[in-house]
Amino acid sequence: MSRIGRKPIPLPSGVTVTIEPELVTVKGPGGELSERISRDIKVEQTSGENGDQLVISRPTDRGEHRALHGLTRTLVANMVTGVTAGFHKNLEIQGVGYRAALKGRDLELALGYSHPVEIKAPDGITFEVPQPTRITVKGASKQMVGEIAAQIRKQRKPEPYKGKGIRYEGEYVARKVGKRA
Repeated sequence: MSRIGRKPIPLPSGVTVTIEPELVTVKGPGGELSERISRDIKVEQTSGENGDQLVISRPTDRGEHRALHGLTRTLVANMVTGVTAGFHKNLEIQGVGYRAALKGRDLELALGYSHPVEIKAPDGITFEVPQPTRITVKGASKQMVGEIAAQIRKQRKPEPYKGKGIRYEGEYVARKVGKRA
């Protein structure tokens, strides 16, 4: 197996990795994550002068193996980052009367509908509401954090005329000119 073009993933202290034939599990202070990997890609844990590290290698230089190699390396690196530092996405709410509040672990949104919208927090995801117009989604899994943030944004997407709605922090919303008399 060749190790062409990829750098090893350093393992911080307190992180343990279990490698099975088609499954990689990473445990750390932030939780436990596991990911299925291709049978062709090889993951091995090595000890070097810089500490423990994971090395991902591919059997050939074919395009299919190169793509799986990069994907696997990124997924495993994201798992290591997730169980140590975690991931977060920030959302902004804009609009008169639009606001968010925590209700236990869940999120309650007032978005101009006749009823409040409730978003349940799945396992491994936490919500923070530092201000009524700001929401932070935190968790160890990058995919889950992004998915839940997208689900919240979908409740009231930003509209182009007044800019009201839920958007990601720093997201640009193209504004349109309204009708003219």
